[in-house]
Amino acid sequence: MVRKIVIDPVTRIEGHGKVVVHLDDDNQVTDARLHVVEFRGYEKLVQGHPYWEAPVLLQRICGICFVSHHLAGAKAIDAMVGAGTSAHPIPVAAEKMRRLGHYAQMLQSHATAYFYLVVPEMLFGMDAAPEQRNVLGLLEADPALVTRVVRLRKWGQEILQTVFGKRMHGVSAVPGGVQKGLSVAERDRFLHGDDTVPSMAQVIEYAQDGLAVFHDFHAAHRDEVDTFAVVPALSMSLVGEDGNVDYYTGRLRVVDADRRVVEDFATQDYLAHMAEAVEPWSYLKFPFLRALGREAGSVRVGTLARLNVTQTLSTPMAAEAAQQFHDYTRGRANMMTLHSNWARAIEIVHAAELIEQLLNDPDLLSEDLRVDPGPDAWTGEGVGVVEAPRGTLLHHYRADRDGAMTFANLIVATTQNNEVLNRTVRAVAQEQLSGRVEITEGMMNAIEVGLRAYDPCLSCATHALGQMPLVVTVLDAAGRVVAERVR
Repeated sequence: MVRKIVIDPVTRIEGHGKVVVHLDDDNQVTDARLHVVEFRGYEKLVQGHPYWEAPVLLQRICGICFVSHHLAGAKAIDAMVGAGTSAHPIPVAAEKMRRLGHYAQMLQSHATAYFYLVVPEMLFGMDAAPEQRNVLGLLEADPALVTRVVRLRKWGQEILQTVFGKRMHGVSAVPGGVQKGLSVAERDRFLHGDDTVPSMAQVIEYAQDGLAVFHDFHAAHRDEVDTFAVVPALSMSLVGEDGNVDYYTGRLRVVDADRRVVEDFATQDYLAHMAEAVEPWSYLKFPFLRALGREAGSVRVGTLARLNVTQTLSTPMAAEAAQQFHDYTRGRANMMTLHSNWARAIEIVHAAELIEQLLNDPDLLSEDLRVDPGPDAWTGEGVGVVEAPRGTLLHHYRADRDGAMTFANLIVATTQNNEVLNRTVRAVAQEQLSGRVEITEGMMNAIEVGLRAYDPCLSCATHALGQMPLVVTVLDAAGRVVAERVR
């Protein structure tokens, strides 16, 4: 007989899912699964619409990483119209405007996930009272830090509004480029600040807060951080021509535990290299590398994976932080789940430095913002891939000669991470719950801590309607309910 512990829904993530832990008569964990119980239908929803609407429609899959969906879709429709080729290159200013919005989303999304959802548990502990381990508890404990985080996020969101027209679900990218560039006044506002936003120098300073918080926490809790849910997986990321991570474009590279390249392929060839498995207990698919099979070929994407794949980062402060990160594991891939938060803090700094470089780039002031390849360049099919804050995001579209969408496939970062997310749930459940007679709220929260390290976005992978209750049910060996809590 098996008894179950059900955590429904998992809290402080984007979207809705539940965790079911199976225990035997000796209270040993026999299995644990992340169930994504809501259905996603966006690939069908977009069919029949004009292809140029896809980046605008499909960004509405999420209110957090909409910029990533917008830009992945934009790159796909670039390929559909024949833009982005040597014959019809995307204007330099257009790509840099897209990158500016992309990096701003990386900055503010990482800051939200890190400071609002993760840092409270660093400071107060996984087993702290729920009413304390949140951003309000953090505000009470360190109001100066929270003030700086709010200003950092606001600055990033103001850039999003400037680039995309709105802070959420804006419109900028069009086939072959973007609709608008950056004015001198807009550039100077973000470089020098004003009464409503901090200056670039202040933002760089604020961005470094995340690293300081992690280093202090790690120094005080090294054993806990380094041994919590050490989960093996391959690491995958976009890389540029130099073999280092590029958040906007490049090839897909997969490395193993020794950071040796396992596969390296063009994004448009993904179907030849990747397959997707399904399970009856989840609506979230399980991608893997065809050549290695599901068990050995499942990948990790996101902050930890990107640091595992890249040799260095392209800006000075982030490069120094990345070197420290690599030195800690003596150059091998990092499989420590909570080190995802270290990688996230590094990427906050990297995003801020990348934005600074772009704001000082005169190309952003150019009015050459779009290429029109003409009807003869039409291909009707395109694949667009970017590195979203949570990891590698892929959009694949097809349309008929009239421009109506006939096919769409999305593989989002959380889908890529599905296998490793389930491995993490099992690892934490076995560490925290096996052999325990009494199951505390803090033990169950530890499972959620493991999931939150990936900052999963289930809204990108699924779509839910209505109010989701929080129900925790404990059953005995005979299947009888012995305890239940509902919120």
